[in-house]
Amino acid sequence: MQDRGHLRGGDLRGRLANGGLYNHKYDEIISLENLLQAWEEFKVGKKSRVDVQKFERNLMTNLIILHESLENGSYEHGQYEAFVVNDPKRRSIHKASVGDRVLHRAIYRKLYPFFDKLFIADSFSCRNEKGTHKALKRFEVMARQVSMNNTKTCWVLKCDVRQFFASIDHGVLLGILRTRIVDDKIMWLLTKVVGSFSSLTSGVGLPLGNLTSQLLANVYINELDQFVKQKLKVKYYIRYADDFVLLGRDKLKLRRLLYEMSDWLGQELKLWLHPSKVSIATMASGVDFLGWVHFPHHRVLRTTTKRRMMRALANEPSEATVASYKGMLRHGNTHHLCRIFDLPFPDCHVPLG
Repeated sequence: MQDRGHLRGGDLRGRLANGGLYNHKYDEIISLENLLQAWEEFKVGKKSRVDVQKFERNLMTNLIILHESLENGSYEHGQYEAFVVNDPKRRSIHKASVGDRVLHRAIYRKLYPFFDKLFIADSFSCRNEKGTHKALKRFEVMARQVSMNNTKTCWVLKCDVRQFFASIDHGVLLGILRTRIVDDKIMWLLTKVVGSFSSLTSGVGLPLGNLTSQLLANVYINELDQFVKQKLKVKYYIRYADDFVLLGRDKLKLRRLLYEMSDWLGQELKLWLHPSKVSIATMASGVDFLGWVHFPHHRVLRTTTKRRMMRALANEPSEATVASYKGMLRHGNTHHLCRIFDLPFPDCHVPLG
């Protein structure tokens, strides 16, 4: 196995040179002030839910009990409520209790600003001021740069991590966190949160229902980002969650990079690429990325995305659903779809380049 210096600790100088250490204290996370602020953020859009209303009826008592259990070290994460959603993939969601979810947000509020500074600019999932649309624009810019404004062939290596959230290894994750977090109490708390899923998954996987899972998943896969950028020296690389692409003019080089990344992922992060979702194709032939098929001068909706949208809009959709699809349709060649569903607006058709 390769040296895991930055994963398993390395030396202090190395960590400081690569973004520093999280030097805030445990008390800042578990303070009543932070828990109250976390509650105010958590309750937005949830006031009609029975469990939230019940927690709010005795809000201060519940928060004080939570705070005291965290302060005296008696805190235990509760069980999860499991259910399935289709969005459009069938996904298993595990929802924690209200108190645990408030704590998740309290942790997130303090840790996100630190870890976000360590992430590369071209990772776009679950980050402030990022998102799908900015990832698509960045992909367009990179494709133009690699192709020299469409005068050269641009090859795109597209990869997908198989069952990403379900495969995150708790031991590896906690090892990564220990290279950054010096407060033993914070590590104790993170071990409780990460380990709360262990009884269901035997030490692997993060629940999709936890806010902390979004951050911790990015912390985990950021190790790949750093490997690609620092060790492999790849300039044109974009990642959104477990989907990532590399762009270049040399197909054979991209293939070699694929082998190196695949080996590294398995050895270091215990993750594996989805064999049926790895491809190397030219922009001219169309590259499927983030719901769109991209060509040198335009992009069109992926067929499955289009069918899902048509089903949703055909069944008396809510205003929010219509607004969501309007926003999506602005970002590609979809003028005909706008006409079909009576969604005319001037910027519906956006050619690239």
